[in-house]
Amino acid sequence: MRQSPLRRALVPVVTATLLLAPASALAAAPMPFRDPSLPLATRIDDLLSRLTADEKISLLHQYEPAIPRLGIGVFKTGTEALHGVAWSTDYDANGAVVKADGTVFPQAIGLASTWDPALVKQVGAAVGQEARGFNARNPTLWGLNLWAPVVNLLRDPRWGRNEEGYSEDPHLTGELATAYGRGIQGDDPRYLQAAPTLKHYLAYNNEVDRDTSNSSVPPKILHDYDEQAFKIPLQNGAANAVMPSYNLVNGRPNTVSPDLGGLLRKWAPQDIAVVSDAGAPSNLVNSEKYYTTKAEADAAAIKAGLDSFTDNDTNGSITVAAVKEALGKGLLTMADVEKADRHLLSLRFRLGEFDPPGRNPYADITPAVINSPGHQALARKAADEQVVLLRNNANALPLDAARNKKVAVVGPLSDTLYEDWYSGAMPYRVTPKQGIAGRLGASGTVTSSEGVDRIALKDLATGRYLTAPGTAGKVTAGPTTAGTAESFDVYDWGAGKNTLRAAANGKFLGYSGGALVNDADQPSGWFVQQQLKLDAQPDGSYVLEYAGNEVAEPWFGPNRFAVVGADGTLTISAPDAAHATKFGREVLTSGVGSAVAAAKDADTAVVVVGSMPFINGREANDRTSTELAPAQRALIEAVQKANPHTVVVVENSYPTTGWDTLSVPGIVWTSHAGQETGHAVADVLFGDVDPAGRLTQTWYAADAGLPSILDYDIAKTGMTYQYYRGKPLYPFGYGLSYTSFRYGAPRAARVGSAVEVSVDVTNTGGRTGTDVVQLYSKESGVQRLRDFARVTLAPHETRAVRLSVPVADLATWDVAQERSVVAAGLHEFSVGRNAAELSAPQPVYVPGERSTPRDLSRPTQAQNFDDYSGTTLTDTAKTSGTSVAAVAGSWLAFRNVALYGPTRFTASVSTVEPAHVTVHLDSPAGRVLGTAAVPATGDRYAYTTVTADLAKAAGRHDVYLTFDGPVNLATFSLR
Repeated sequence: MRQSPLRRALVPVVTATLLLAPASALAAAPMPFRDPSLPLATRIDDLLSRLTADEKISLLHQYEPAIPRLGIGVFKTGTEALHGVAWSTDYDANGAVVKADGTVFPQAIGLASTWDPALVKQVGAAVGQEARGFNARNPTLWGLNLWAPVVNLLRDPRWGRNEEGYSEDPHLTGELATAYGRGIQGDDPRYLQAAPTLKHYLAYNNEVDRDTSNSSVPPKILHDYDEQAFKIPLQNGAANAVMPSYNLVNGRPNTVSPDLGGLLRKWAPQDIAVVSDAGAPSNLVNSEKYYTTKAEADAAAIKAGLDSFTDNDTNGSITVAAVKEALGKGLLTMADVEKADRHLLSLRFRLGEFDPPGRNPYADITPAVINSPGHQALARKAADEQVVLLRNNANALPLDAARNKKVAVVGPLSDTLYEDWYSGAMPYRVTPKQGIAGRLGASGTVTSSEGVDRIALKDLATGRYLTAPGTAGKVTAGPTTAGTAESFDVYDWGAGKNTLRAAANGKFLGYSGGALVNDADQPSGWFVQQQLKLDAQPDGSYVLEYAGNEVAEPWFGPNRFAVVGADGTLTISAPDAAHATKFGREVLTSGVGSAVAAAKDADTAVVVVGSMPFINGREANDRTSTELAPAQRALIEAVQKANPHTVVVVENSYPTTGWDTLSVPGIVWTSHAGQETGHAVADVLFGDVDPAGRLTQTWYAADAGLPSILDYDIAKTGMTYQYYRGKPLYPFGYGLSYTSFRYGAPRAARVGSAVEVSVDVTNTGGRTGTDVVQLYSKESGVQRLRDFARVTLAPHETRAVRLSVPVADLATWDVAQERSVVAAGLHEFSVGRNAAELSAPQPVYVPGERSTPRDLSRPTQAQNFDDYSGTTLTDTAKTSGTSVAAVAGSWLAFRNVALYGPTRFTASVSTVEPAHVTVHLDSPAGRVLGTAAVPATGDRYAYTTVTADLAKAAGRHDVYLTFDGPVNLATFSLR
């Protein structure tokens, strides 16, 4: 979810209509809606009957105002809680900042890498408790409807928000989302501790043009892949709300998808609310131009199933005015408004808001739970379990503390921890350097270096050096010699992006209204204004280029380059390098040199590299590359040359390429794992914890060959382990241990309504270790994860691990029947340690449905093709329906069709210019049965029926439809 840059500042000042209800109102005689003995529906009916029309409408905005006359307080949908309660900055009565630091657990991608639903549920429970604690502190700022987890599937490693999701696999994602959601909800049968919201429905995996891009997803991929991540936790009752995403799916904005009031609510066993992403309702009119007025747009969203409008920050009056206009024009009825209110009130009732004191077991939770010792210990356990051992040549790891008394810990992430956009503020930070130093204790020593160059920048025209003040302020060109104030540490994050930290005060340089100032603890903010580039020029000089996110915004203006003004102040005021100030880049201290000096005499060198979560891709910014930053690669190579016993810690939140060409013997991966990251790194490096984390994504060997990030047909593009046919750098499910495991031959059989598979797993090593046993099925050439189990074994211990999959879960989408079908016949099952290392397949007969020839004599939705080229999917109407959008040269294929001498082709089509649809047999250039002329209909939503006589054909054939111009094809038949 994007929030405006002012949003966090606006929240605490909301008063007026958002005031809590006065105690006098609560002293009145209890009304039926406050009677817990009544059925929920009765209580909601009673409360709705007491609300005025204005009050009912007011509940549709994210900030639901108090209704003092009924003793009802403010309610806010939406508190970010991906890996801890986020945005935890409060303000006191005088407006001063009060840090309210909750426990920061590993990023979602890290939690997923544990493959441990029980642990993830514990983390969710802790987050739900802390949400209650924050809510008790300030209910206006922290609501109990939590916007987590994110279940968008990680089909492309370049997605900027990769860190927020769990996996490229729907089953693993669904299981972990179920665990996290149930943890947040708590285990009480009546009350919710907090209410989790699944984000972001649907097929959302790119940031570029995300509010206007169309995810064209064929039905089979849509139903078997993208929907499953939402369906599983909803069916398991582990979510109480869903947030639609900004993008369009098959031509229609998700904010008005009919699934909001349809599929989503059919899947859930209990009532759910649907809450918009920030600003998405306004996008319908503004960027998407799907509707002309906000009244039309808001009415359409409500009718589609949207309940809560996250729009215009805290100002609900714009939504209220639009809804009132829609009511006045007959676009909505008050029954539509009440329907949305019911979903929202149901949430509030289950949170215990309207019940007497003493009934809700979660109401007594106080702020004392925030960052409690128990939660700190859980954060360490989660950080431990998510570490993945990627390489361990010649048993370079674990380190023996007795033989490693002197350890060098170097690299740009060696002594810092970074937060991300959805992190809370860490209450404390254990860096890798601190964790390793603590593990060695007084008997060992740690040498260190960040491995970054310390430079000075000299204005070549004047000979003056850029100078940063000792306290935050403007950078200027001052003295003609370089001292501490003229020193800057340069961090290379790849793709040409740098950050500069002033040695004068340890703060990062950032853009501030034209000037550059040294005032940031770390790169952060919506626009990340600390992003800079040092651009080398042909004459050997350098210019400084501003590279913050807003440079892509049309309002930012033309200037991107730094100029030293007549008064010496450094400002971003030149449109290009030719008009920028030229600098000499003088290296005062070599980062590589200092790291090598720290490492060369150490028993082991640990190089900590990785990403900066605000720079290397995040919300609103996709990655252009997954390669390790060049300076970080050079650092690893130099340190290893100086000390052959070098191991690498990769701290980032997405698959990274390039490791196959680095020869370091030991590599471990961790997400940005929160406050306990350093302890976890030390725990694994020294073998106090066996690395049991496993990758939840395919790590591709290189960026080359990856398809467009906007292409969502993973079957066509060959993305994820399900469809990838190349050799990955590391496969899905991969991870090493400090011990070894042997798998016996799996035993598979159908038992009742499930297929059960057991396999004997033996720890063949000399130490206790944990492995993740994975069960895969294969149908029609597609491999799918079906079950998994973490198993911890003592040395030489053997255990029978039992895995199972319900037969019903083997169903896949049948485009001909437009439903999920379990195919009768032999299904293959394999067990292994990852998707590329599997046992011989075990065939099991599964009863189901037999395939039959396709019948095109009845009206067939064109989207239900078997293959295609050059087409996309679009909306048939704004409310419902999907059509194929064809262009000249594109085609559709329908396989194994039974033809009985059809004589006529009939199709429902629209087009803005005349075109033709031709029916072929067996290939796009095969025998022509007939051609239908498509006249211009004047509007893409204006459909007409066209026909064509067909030459007779009989038998089994593949039928192809080809197009010589733009046509939207909704349905067709051959009769």
